[in-house]
Amino acid sequence: MKLHRHSRILLILLLLVAMVAAWRLGLAGAISFPALARNQALLVQFVASHPVAAPVFYVTIYTAAVALSLPGGAVLTCAGGLLFGTWLGGSLAVVGATAGAVLLFLIARTALGPLMIRHAGSLVERIRPGLERDGFHYLLALRLIPAFPFWLVNLAPALAHMRLAPYAAATFLGILPATFVFASIGAGLSMVLAAGRSPDLSLILSPAVLGPLIALALLSLLPIAWRRWKLRHG
Repeated sequence: MKLHRHSRILLILLLLVAMVAAWRLGLAGAISFPALARNQALLVQFVASHPVAAPVFYVTIYTAAVALSLPGGAVLTCAGGLLFGTWLGGSLAVVGATAGAVLLFLIARTALGPLMIRHAGSLVERIRPGLERDGFHYLLALRLIPAFPFWLVNLAPALAHMRLAPYAAATFLGILPATFVFASIGAGLSMVLAAGRSPDLSLILSPAVLGPLIALALLSLLPIAWRRWKLRHG
C-alpha cells in the first residue's frame, strides 16, 4: 500500500515538473501550424520510414500534450490527418486524446485537483452540478459541442467525483465526430501548408458540421430529460 501511495505521489510530481518544463521551454507554442509547415517534409518522411513506430510516437505525443494541458489539440489532430489520412489519423487522435484525458483525470482526483483547476474560476462551478447529477450523459453533451476548453472538461468531472469508466466512455464517444472533422481537414493540408498559409478551421462552426453535433448533444441529453419527467410525474 505504501509503495502504491509513493508511486502515485511520484507520478504526480513528475507530471507537475513536466507541466512546468513544457511551458517554460515554450513547447506550447511549438504545437502550431507554422511549426507543422516547417517540419512537414521531415514528418512525412519519418512516417514513411517507420510505419509502425510513427503511429505509436504520434499517440504518445498527443497523450502527453493532453495530460500536460498544452494547447494545440486541433493542430495535432490535423497533423494526424495530414500524416496518416482521415480515418487512421482520426482514430489515433481519439486514442491519444482519450488516454491523455484519462491520465489527467486520475491526477486531478488527488489532492492536487482543486489546485490544478483553481484558475478556472466560475466555469467549473457552472458545469459541476450537471456532472454530479448526470455524469455520463452531461459529459457526453459537453464533449460533442466544444463550448468549453478541453482541459477544463478533463478536470471538472474529477472534482464532481465521477467514476472513471463513464468518464472514459463519454470522452471517447464525445470527441469522435469533431476529431474526424479536423482529421479530414488535415488530410488536405499539404498544399495549404506548402503555400505558407494556415487552414481555415471555421468549418467546425459551419451549420453543416455544428448542426449535427448539436443534434447529437441534444440526443445524449434525452435520457436525463426522460428521467426528470418521470420523477416529476411519478
